[in-house]
Amino acid sequence: MVRRHEGTAFMGGAHVFPGGRVDAADRDAALIDDTWCDGIMHATRQLAGMPEVEAVAYHVAAARELFEEAGVLLARDASGQFVSLASAGDHARFKQYRGDVHGGTSMLRDVLLRERLRLAFDTLIHFAHWVTPPSDTRRFDTRFFVTRVPPHQTPAHDETETTHSTWLTAAGAIAKATANDIVLPPPTWTTLREIEPCASVADALEWARRRHVVRREPKLVEQDGQRLLVMPGDPLHPDRPDEPPASETRFVWTDRRWRAMSR
Repeated sequence: MVRRHEGTAFMGGAHVFPGGRVDAADRDAALIDDTWCDGIMHATRQLAGMPEVEAVAYHVAAARELFEEAGVLLARDASGQFVSLASAGDHARFKQYRGDVHGGTSMLRDVLLRERLRLAFDTLIHFAHWVTPPSDTRRFDTRFFVTRVPPHQTPAHDETETTHSTWLTAAGAIAKATANDIVLPPPTWTTLREIEPCASVADALEWARRRHVVRREPKLVEQDGQRLLVMPGDPLHPDRPDEPPASETRFVWTDRRWRAMSR
């Protein structure tokens, strides 16, 4: 997980998974031929409800943001092996690429072509779809993906949008949030609860592959002077759930953060 910079407008200071928005450059890249990526059909099949270009753009954005915020590059060389960032020379070169892509002076596609690599869309598994409530000032329609970190790569935060990074078990992250050591946004908390039973990366990937993804839109409600965020499946949510509700379906806004509530 990475910790967002305190000055970030959305979820500043929270611990989240690496990610961000789909940029115009991601859509531009999706319009170009597939000589620089693997898994176009996989990408469009996963997001079959949207135009092909948009589906591919979401995968470009996911891979780009993972590279920018965590330094993980889901790309293979001509032999089909994932790119290694272990040597000092490779590490320095790709660190520069990372800064260039993050700063907007270079596109990820250009980096891949220069290094003769192909982006691996087929390693991204779509497992969740979250939409922020209508009353939020900034609304997001977000897709969550899961993947295995390639060998010979070590994730690290970017020290710009994110100021800290760490590996945590799902249970460990929830325990830290309960103890007020870290802040978890409700979708992140819910996702951690869902993967908590997985005993390994392989288990989590298999869970994601089997999952039927439904659109989740929490609702903001006021009750007894408290501001609540309720999930589908909660008695205060107007919609019937399309799936079994998570362990916690209600969060209360207190001390400038959302905290899970027991019902």
